[in-house]
Amino acid sequence: MERRNFIKKATLASAGIASTFYVPAFPSDRKLKIGLIGAGWYGMVITKAALKVGGVEIIAVCDVDTDHLKNSADELVQLQGSRPQTFKYYQDLLDVKGLDAVFIGTPPHWHALQFIAACEKGLDIYCEKPLAYDIQEGLAMVRASQKAGNIVQIGFQRRQSGAFKKVKELIADGTIGNVHQIAAQINYIPGLQDTTIQAPPASLDWEEWCGPAPKLEYRPSIAHKAWRLEKEYGNGHLVDWGIHLIDGIRLIMGETMPTEFYTRGGIFELNDQITTPDTLTANMAFRKAPVVWQHRLWGAGDPNKEFNNGVLFHGEKASLFAGDSKIILYPGGKDGKAEELSVPAVSMQENHLENFIVAVRTKDKSIISSTPEDAFQSTATVQLAMISHYTGSLVKWDSVKNEIVDNKQASALMKRDYRGKYKHP
Repeated sequence: MERRNFIKKATLASAGIASTFYVPAFPSDRKLKIGLIGAGWYGMVITKAALKVGGVEIIAVCDVDTDHLKNSADELVQLQGSRPQTFKYYQDLLDVKGLDAVFIGTPPHWHALQFIAACEKGLDIYCEKPLAYDIQEGLAMVRASQKAGNIVQIGFQRRQSGAFKKVKELIADGTIGNVHQIAAQINYIPGLQDTTIQAPPASLDWEEWCGPAPKLEYRPSIAHKAWRLEKEYGNGHLVDWGIHLIDGIRLIMGETMPTEFYTRGGIFELNDQITTPDTLTANMAFRKAPVVWQHRLWGAGDPNKEFNNGVLFHGEKASLFAGDSKIILYPGGKDGKAEELSVPAVSMQENHLENFIVAVRTKDKSIISSTPEDAFQSTATVQLAMISHYTGSLVKWDSVKNEIVDNKQASALMKRDYRGKYKHP
């Protein structure tokens, strides 16, 4: 393929990536009234993105950390000119009169109970990824949203990626021919926190933070912002960050879920610091092309640094690399020269929130970018890959029955027992 054709196609398709953050009129042109569940770092990331889009007001906030609660309320006064009501418990927030929707920015082990409770109140929902902590939770959340008929967006903001959209077009156009193999990875060195067991901060109700999950002895390395690499709360790098690339692959290739999973890895360098693999290779048998995921949370990463975060699609004619902000085409043949196109990764978070806000205002579920049904497939994919790792077995998935085939040990990990007073949905 000639360079000018690749650049021309890429440029034309990239012309409409930027958003104007236009929101259609709502009755009386009033602002949507939003409640924020989980007001820590990422809860405020999505909240500030929504306020940048406009047309919303945060009228209630809840968090089990009083510092989070006060700091978020203070910041919201500066951002929107009004102070939200504050609550410790999400159940009290859901009873606030006048709510149109909620944002759920809590860790994954809380998503299911909060999501289902919001569905029962008939509220529209923006929920962070992954959809759920375990597979049965995810299925219950899908059922709850279907019953409620509400508008739900799951936080796979890379569905707004200009690079991913362009790669999808190029593959569909036959630019690289039939795709027979896909590789994805995100290698990075995590900033690890103190692993010393200690009393939680006075502002944090650790019992409530743990909720339905096992209550581990507190240490900063498993709590605020650090829970992602803790097995009981975040379930590791593939489930937390890699899921974005797996979701992108599904979107680009028009895939559902893999039929088989075979994963190997372990904790080889970060012993006693994290409880999920610092080294992982997951083989996922998607129908159109097999996907291999790998990550290393130590060492030099990929020798070619530009490949440390992204996806390589290998076709019969050429290969394509997709990162957050660029595409690289590697033509076949010994004389082929790589061609690179920059696609700025601007406003993905805002565009994803805008998509939700417009859908809520127009009551049009059809425009949602990441539905619960679709988000379940991406979430269950990485969960099943981790189940293969934990059991050391080949895991086969029946996507019609939504069950693992002939593997009792793996099937048992589709649902985690809840703690104490909490009831698994």
